Amino acid sequence: MRNTKRYPVKGSNALWQIYKTVSFWKVFKNVLVIEIARFLPFLRLKNQMYRTFLHMKVGDRTAFAYKALVDILFPEMITVGKNCVIGYHTTILAHEYLIDEYRIGEVVIGDDVMIGANTTILPGVTIGDRAVVAAGSVVHKDVPAGAFACGNPLQIRQKSSEKKDPEQTKR
Repeated sequence: MRNTKRYPVKGSNALWQIYKTVSFWKVFKNVLVIEIARFLPFLRLKNQMYRTFLHMKVGDRTAFAYKALVDILFPEMITVGKNCVIGYHTTILAHEYLIDEYRIGEVVIGDDVMIGANTTILPGVTIGDRAVVAAGSVVHKDVPAGAFACGNPLQIRQKSSEKKDPEQTKR
């Protein structure tokens, strides 16, 4: 189960009430920063923009591919470790607005993680160190360290402890 905090709303749907939740000016600034960063080919500058203007925690040598999209409302709730690859057109969400409630949850991506293209990461999940998430997956639950995860619904296919040591296979 994802680790999100729920906030019930009354009246119209939760998204219609968005500016009761988040300042319009915060959203406006975040949209500008995110849209510029999505198209930047300079990885260091992109990471610096995320750290400085969005207050995200982004590790050294992490690469956000072209058009990767981070949460517009709560980017400060996203942590990405060092030396990660976030694939083309991947979406990382820290919020979800529903009819009768909205939910917010921190997203934590460990070190040396590979996220394939067109993946959606939902709020409240943790992806462990050295995990691999296949392209097109929907991450709706935690992924253990060293695991290979794929699909929709997400399935854990192989854990690092199950992988064979290349040195042992040579002997």
